[in-house]
Amino acid sequence: MSRINPNPKERQFDDGRLMQILLAPIVSEKATMASEKGNAVVFQVLKDATKPEIKAAVELLFSVQVKAVSVANIKGKSKRFGRTMGRRNNVRKAYVVLQEGQQLNLSGEAA
Repeated sequence: MSRINPNPKERQFDDGRLMQILLAPIVSEKATMASEKGNAVVFQVLKDATKPEIKAAVELLFSVQVKAVSVANIKGKSKRFGRTMGRRNNVRKAYVVLQEGQQLNLSGEAA
């Protein structure tokens, strides 16, 4: 057993940290297409969140089985507001692919 990178069964996460990892679901055209085509859900996550932490957080909060997690770091755009230049925040997105037969309903409707 390696102390640096334990096996997934041996890996332990703090429940308090897992509750804070997922910031918000992302609802956009691209996220909707990923949901329809690949059974994936897109979340905005903390900047320092790792793939195993994101997987554990989704499984803990929504009681579903996760197949894979992909992460993308999106740089914030520079925008102009009249004379002044502004900048949007950097965002870290997590594309969470669910196991076959699993479903995650974020719309708030009864399943």
